[in-house]
Amino acid sequence: MFIDQVRVNLKAGRGGDGAVSFRREKGVPKGGPDGGHGGHGGSVLLVAETGLTTLAYFRFHPVNRAKNGDPGQGARKHGKRGADLELCVPVGTIVKDAATGRVLCDLIEPGQGYVAAKGGKGGRGNISFATAVHQAPREHEPGRPGEDQDLILELKMIADVGLIGFPNVGKSTLISNISAARPVIADYPFTTLIPNLGVVDVAGLRSFIVADVPGLIAGAHQGQGLGIQFLKHVERTRVLVHILDVSPYSGRDPVDDYRVVRCEIAAFNPKLAARPQVIAANKVDLLRDEDAGRLKAVKKLAASERCPFFAVSAMKGEGLKKLVAALDEAVLRLKEGKAAFPKRRTEDG
Repeated sequence: MFIDQVRVNLKAGRGGDGAVSFRREKGVPKGGPDGGHGGHGGSVLLVAETGLTTLAYFRFHPVNRAKNGDPGQGARKHGKRGADLELCVPVGTIVKDAATGRVLCDLIEPGQGYVAAKGGKGGRGNISFATAVHQAPREHEPGRPGEDQDLILELKMIADVGLIGFPNVGKSTLISNISAARPVIADYPFTTLIPNLGVVDVAGLRSFIVADVPGLIAGAHQGQGLGIQFLKHVERTRVLVHILDVSPYSGRDPVDDYRVVRCEIAAFNPKLAARPQVIAANKVDLLRDEDAGRLKAVKKLAASERCPFFAVSAMKGEGLKKLVAALDEAVLRLKEGKAAFPKRRTEDG
């Protein structure tokens, strides 16, 4: 089950009470105070884990509590600290305050942690209140309560490359052929209902992560189709790949499809429109001689948009090596702080 937003209540442990105790030993008729301190309550920590891709655990466990600290005891024995509760979340999880919506933390690195609820401090025992003039104190401190936080956890997947386009243009087929991802593939709209991540190995030397985002349609930025629910998952990508269906069987104009999708991502987040973008004309294996104009129109579009162009067949594997090599080079250059595509180019596939 893919869940990318949940509301949770995280409760840290309460600190243990300090003890009131006096020494009672043979030969020591007036033993002094020896009440120990209470242990601190456990904290609740959120830790980014690379093996997770969903927040489904929290859908069924919305309330999570850390352990309380133990109370102090006589003979100067301090209470045991409450165990921390460590909760794993996917890399890319944003932690927000449920009441205000303020972002508290963005867990974008594997192993990165955040103390979501801090444990309460343990109370002092009566040994801390003894003075020269107050040698038999009966005062002590109760343990303090731990933090009780209502939070919203929101997942925005982290991928180097995002595949975008209308439903049934071949995004799932493409990601299944260039990575080990195995999304659902069928010949009806909105087959993909969740984002899929795949790791693309390049000649055994490097790899990059690609995300297949469910199909976009006109009005996506306003919630049409699967719009806003999944548009957020392309916000972190470095490069966007427009997959366009150039076959004559889609019933749509691929150039119009490109303009609609580009307008939707720009309306959702203007910064997305400025990301490096690639145009991939898919399903070229289905083109007939009389359909050549559809491919030429997309190639002309790529030239006018100054976008690298690739003609591919995700089903047959045609042109995928060149596309993967170009994306790998672009991702590597962006990580080095360089322009993704210093020289715009076009490819015939």
